[in-house]
Amino acid sequence: MEFLTVSKENNAAFIKIERPPANALSTAVIQELGQQMEELENDNSIRAILLYGEGRFFSAGADIKEFTEVQSGEAFSELAADGQRIFEKIETFPKPVVAAIHGAALGGGLELAMACHIRLVSENAKLGLPELQLGLIPGFAGTQRLPRYVGVAKAAEMLFTSKPLTGKEAVQWGLANQSYPEEELLNEAKELVRLIAKKSPASLKAAIELLQFGKGRSFYDGVNLEAAKFGEVFTTRDGQEGIRAFIEKREPKFTGE
Repeated sequence: MEFLTVSKENNAAFIKIERPPANALSTAVIQELGQQMEELENDNSIRAILLYGEGRFFSAGADIKEFTEVQSGEAFSELAADGQRIFEKIETFPKPVVAAIHGAALGGGLELAMACHIRLVSENAKLGLPELQLGLIPGFAGTQRLPRYVGVAKAAEMLFTSKPLTGKEAVQWGLANQSYPEEELLNEAKELVRLIAKKSPASLKAAIELLQFGKGRSFYDGVNLEAAKFGEVFTTRDGQEGIRAFIEKREPKFTGE
C-alpha cells in the first residue's frame, strides 16, 4: 500500500490515509482503500475499523489535478461510479467503520466520511461539499448521503453556498456523532473502536444489515427482518455466551462463532 498505513490491535484495525499535504483522494488512493477493505473483510480477527488522516487533514477532497487528465464526460462519469462503488462497500461493510475527522473533510473527503457508520470530529474541523464553487457537483454520492443526515434544506444550503460546517455544527446537525478537542480526537476514536471490537461479530453484522435495510423500506419490512435476524444471532455460540455471561455477571468472551 503506497498511500495507506494499516495497524492492528486485538480485534481492531486502524487505517491511516497518508498522501501529503492534504490527503487528496486520487484514483489510486480510492482503489487502495477498496483493496484494503476487502482484506479486512476476510480477516476474521478484525471486528471494527478506524479511518483517519495523517497530518493536517482527514482529506481535503478529490485530486483536482487528476480531473484535468479526463478526456470526456463519459470517462468523468465512470470515475465517479468507481468511487461510488467503493464508498458503498464501506457503507454496507459487515464490520463497523468509524471516521475520525480533523482539519478538514471536504468534497470527496466528506463523501468518504459519510459512507462510514460513525463520524467523530475535532471541534474546529471543516466539513463541506465545495464542488459547486468549481462549477462541478459532488460525484461520490454526496448529494444523496448529505440530505439523509442534515435534511434536504440544510444540504441545499451547504451545496449552493459551498460553506462548510465546523465540527461542533456537524454534531448539532446530525452529520457527526461527537466532537472533541483536536488533541483528544484520535485517542477517543481509538477507544470507541476498541469498545466496538469487543462485541460479537455476528451481532455487529446483523445490526449493520438492519440499519442499511431500513433506508427507504417500510417499518413492517424492517421489523420482519429484525425478527429473523434476532433468531439467527440467538443460535450462534456468541449469542449463547452473551446470555450466560449476563446471568453469571461476567464479561462475555466472544469468539466470532
